[in-house]
Amino acid sequence: MEGMPHPIPRTVEEVYGDFKGRRAGLIKALTTDVEKFYQQCDPEKENLCLYGLPNETWEVNLPVEEVPPELPEPALGINFARDGMQEKDWLSLVAVHSDSWLLAVAFYFGARFGFGKTERKRLFQMINDLPSVFEVVTGNGKQSKEQSATHNNGSKSKSSGKMSRQLESHSKGVKMSPPPKEDEDSGDEEEEEEDDEQGATCGACGDNYGNDEFWICCDACERWFHGKCVKITPAKAEHIKQYKCPSCSNKRARV
Repeated sequence: MEGMPHPIPRTVEEVYGDFKGRRAGLIKALTTDVEKFYQQCDPEKENLCLYGLPNETWEVNLPVEEVPPELPEPALGINFARDGMQEKDWLSLVAVHSDSWLLAVAFYFGARFGFGKTERKRLFQMINDLPSVFEVVTGNGKQSKEQSATHNNGSKSKSSGKMSRQLESHSKGVKMSPPPKEDEDSGDEEEEEEDDEQGATCGACGDNYGNDEFWICCDACERWFHGKCVKITPAKAEHIKQYKCPSCSNKRARV
């Protein structure tokens, strides 16, 4: 929560410099300063955010109080998920949100100071030449580029087809969408389950249940959510002992 004490960038080069400084601070928090960052993200505290500052430093702090904020805000409540996931998965999640925030801040400045199509394109190209925070933290930068040349849409459909079978062996206390049963003897039970599932709606977007989508249930309010709506993948769900949706997490912080 910086309150914008630094000079406001107004040109493409200045916005890019601001982006690099904030990015360097975030990478430092998630790599060289990771122990200090981990300790500051106490789940017992209120909603916390990770801020990268233009001078290549970082801070964990409460969100700004002014509404609307002068700058786009980072992901809220990163501390709540810390103890419910493996550390590397939690850091990867924070890194993904940090990348989104960096782009939001950069293009906020672009919109504020009237960047045209050419300037926006040049800014994005300059940003895109840098590895993302997620790629630096996970070391997936080179690997993802190599895989993009070989993995086509066919391989994606195969991996998504395996998702429901993988969930059968990985349900450690977290309620996830059950894979369809294949027993011929349980026709009546299947019809009842299908009716229940088809009547279910996502607590975030309101869309109906779909057999080809990953769902997760909040252990507090027992509402179901699309994994994509609450940013939980099947891999992350395997490491969550007790899942709380964003609404329930926020309620806990206000008590």
